[in-house]
Amino acid sequence: MTTRDDKFFSVRNTTRMALCIALICVSAYIAIPVPFMAPLTMQTFVMCLAALVLTPRQTAVVLVGYTVLGAIGLPVFAGGVGGLGIIFGPRGGFFIGFLLAYTLMSMLKGREPSFARYALVGTLVSVPVTYLIATLWLTILFGDKFAGIVAAFMALVQYIPGDLIKAVAAAALGVTLNRRLRYL
Repeated sequence: MTTRDDKFFSVRNTTRMALCIALICVSAYIAIPVPFMAPLTMQTFVMCLAALVLTPRQTAVVLVGYTVLGAIGLPVFAGGVGGLGIIFGPRGGFFIGFLLAYTLMSMLKGREPSFARYALVGTLVSVPVTYLIATLWLTILFGDKFAGIVAAFMALVQYIPGDLIKAVAAAALGVTLNRRLRYL
């Protein structure tokens, strides 16, 4: 017996992936001002959510698709920018980090919706892996270990608390969505 999810590019799966790409693009424009910090965008929240409702392969396709849209110049990255200059600049490590972290998160989420598991995977996998890759990228970009690590610390540490909160919030919504989407 076959199910409607047997084909990777079925109408249902393609629609889900396209919707996730669109939500990630829109979420780059949603910025929450935070005192004494840079504003928090909702991108990582939506990426976490996508990883929780999609398969690992679908998650990878979504993140590659999103990155390609930005690479060709569409203003889909945080701050309403796009282009290869962003990908190969200081923010470039995030795109690699997003692909690895959220695909890994999708692999480790388990088969049954569980808030505890989703929150653990979100906070202990997606956030650290993303920031580790971003730090490595800055280290390579600066060509100096110390300068790269200092630059990463100064630039990235302010975002970690917000990303942890967004991962837990995505876990809560992800459980509900997976229970509801099961019947669609």
